[in-house]
Amino acid sequence: MTLAALSGFIAIAMGAFAAHGITDPQARAWLQTGAQYEFMHTMGTLACIAVINAGGRLARHAPAFFLGGTVIFSGSLYAMAFGAPRILGAITPIGGVMFLIGWAILMVAARNIDQPTD
Repeated sequence: MTLAALSGFIAIAMGAFAAHGITDPQARAWLQTGAQYEFMHTMGTLACIAVINAGGRLARHAPAFFLGGTVIFSGSLYAMAFGAPRILGAITPIGGVMFLIGWAILMVAARNIDQPTD
C-alpha cells in the first residue's frame, strides 16, 4: 500500500507538472500519458486489496505487475519527457505487457472467488 500511495503521489505530481510546467507539446504528452497510466494502475493496485479480502488470493501477485509496469511504462515516458534518448521508448511496451499480465491475474483471481450459495 505504501508503494501504491507513492505511485499515486508521483502520478499527480507528473500530471500537474505536465499541465503547468512544460511547454514542449511532445514532452507534455509523454508526461500526461505516463501520469494517466500510472494513476490507473495505482487504483488497480488498491483494488487488489478488495479482491484479496473477498477470497481471491491470487490477486496478491497483480500489484507487482502493476507497479513494475508503472516503473517501466510511465518511467520511460517521464525520462524521455525530461530529455532521455528516445530509444528508451523501446522498453515502454514491456511495461504495457506487465499491465496486461496484472489485469489478467486480477481477473482470474476475481473469477475464482467462491460465490456464496443460498
